[in-house]
Amino acid sequence: MIAYFKADADKLVQASLEHVQLTVSALFFALVFAFILTGLLYFLPKLREVSVYILSLFYAVPSFALFALLIPVTGLGKTTAIVALAAYAQYILVRSFLAGLLEVDPSLIEAAQGMGMTKGQILRKIRLPLAVPAIMSGIRLAATSIIMIATIGATIQAGGLGTILFDGLRTNSIPKLVWGIILSIAITLWVNLFLYLIEEICKPEMSRS
Repeated sequence: MIAYFKADADKLVQASLEHVQLTVSALFFALVFAFILTGLLYFLPKLREVSVYILSLFYAVPSFALFALLIPVTGLGKTTAIVALAAYAQYILVRSFLAGLLEVDPSLIEAAQGMGMTKGQILRKIRLPLAVPAIMSGIRLAATSIIMIATIGATIQAGGLGTILFDGLRTNSIPKLVWGIILSIAITLWVNLFLYLIEEICKPEMSRS
């Protein structure tokens, strides 16, 4: 184990950095689209149920199948992986965002309406601050999902820790498999810790707004 790490430390570091790059890029685009879609569904309640249902069906599509469908359009490489990962995260993010925004104590909404607040003001001053835990929980879950699924990106030449894991499977190398798993878990823990710290910072900021 240690001997393998010393011999191939550069490859492990490179694969880890590629994995982080894939994760961050996919999560960024996933959040952009999820925020836009959530905003639309918040103001268009009649479309919420069917939209979330469609996203759930999309989330059920096997990752290999989605990669295969995208390859003719985006080709092999990181672009296809990022698009697929961001798409997969939509169901988790949109569902969590909507749950956080809509599952607010009705008495608070009634009080705000009684004070003459508009729907936009209620969203910004009441729903968003109270939705922070649900929103961040969804982001952490989506990030974890992206990190895990990103390993499959190695099959379409997207790099990442999947290259180490699949090479370990191909060559029956236990050290490669173990280090690939350890580094994947380490990235997951660090990302979740980072997002948790952001949540703790946002809580007082949102409460002051």
